[in-house]
Amino acid sequence: MSGIGRRDRSRIDGSTCGTGEARRGGRMVEPMKAIQYERVGGPEVLELVEVPVPEPIGEQVRVAVRAAGVNPADWKFREGLMPGAPDFPRRAGIEIAGFVEAAGPDAAWRVGDEVIGWSQTGGYAEYALAIQLAPKPAGLPYPDAVAVPVAANTADGGLGVLELKPGETLVVNGASGAVGAMVVQLAREAGAEVIGTASAANQEVVRSLGATPTVYGDGVADRIRSLAPNGVDAVFDCAGHGFLDAAIELRGGTERIVTIADGDAAAKGVAFYSRTGGAALDVVEWVARLVATGAFRLPGQARTYPLAEAAAAQRESETGHGLGKIVLTIG
Repeated sequence: MSGIGRRDRSRIDGSTCGTGEARRGGRMVEPMKAIQYERVGGPEVLELVEVPVPEPIGEQVRVAVRAAGVNPADWKFREGLMPGAPDFPRRAGIEIAGFVEAAGPDAAWRVGDEVIGWSQTGGYAEYALAIQLAPKPAGLPYPDAVAVPVAANTADGGLGVLELKPGETLVVNGASGAVGAMVVQLAREAGAEVIGTASAANQEVVRSLGATPTVYGDGVADRIRSLAPNGVDAVFDCAGHGFLDAAIELRGGTERIVTIADGDAAAKGVAFYSRTGGAALDVVEWVARLVATGAFRLPGQARTYPLAEAAAAQRESETGHGLGKIVLTIG
């Protein structure tokens, strides 16, 4: 059981519906279900609530959410580990896949368009307002499609920091995870050689993505050296777990190392990457097409939960284990 309680709310953050009386075509609209929290804490602070359906303005569209991605950032926000003081109540989640159900007057999308991208009003909800969206390829299931936006955007941005060149050798720590798998495939597409760390159980998954696999843990630096006798040109840490010390040893310093997972990065002189300033929607669209055609692989089958079990989904995300995207299925 998720431990999520049910409560009614008339407030919806980031929408234009403040009264709880949304109307569509002159008729009252039923409230929607969403997951939100009113204080930082463990998964138990997540609540299943009923709130007004948000109305799009300007360039916004209202997306009928069919799948919401569960990402580490979601529970890090919930635990108060991310910068900035959140306003409460806070709607959980950012990553969505669904279809446009209503559009603001300046929106670039039409009603019925299938889309993937970022919610402005929280992703763990039946409906969400959004602007930063890319088209979902026809035939790509929603739970697979929602695995693309955050992973592709993060992988592309981190690789941009590393300025990887064809023929160089990149080490990816956590290569079987959602972001790690995307880093491996984008780097291979750019002509790099890739060594990927993963658990013993996931070695063949890493190999199937196009990387040379090795097991993480004690002695990993020596194992990587044996696979890269000419040295390592860059390191992308997607998993943390103390890998930065090995990365610095392999590189002989902190240059051309980036992490998305180790909060001690600054203390070690390593770049911590978190994309700001908007999403690379062209990359998201391109990668989604590659996934739809089978040219890019997802690391495993999506692990799905219903919306009401968001707490259980976040608990699984916190373990950092398992293959495939963790997804809330909605509708």
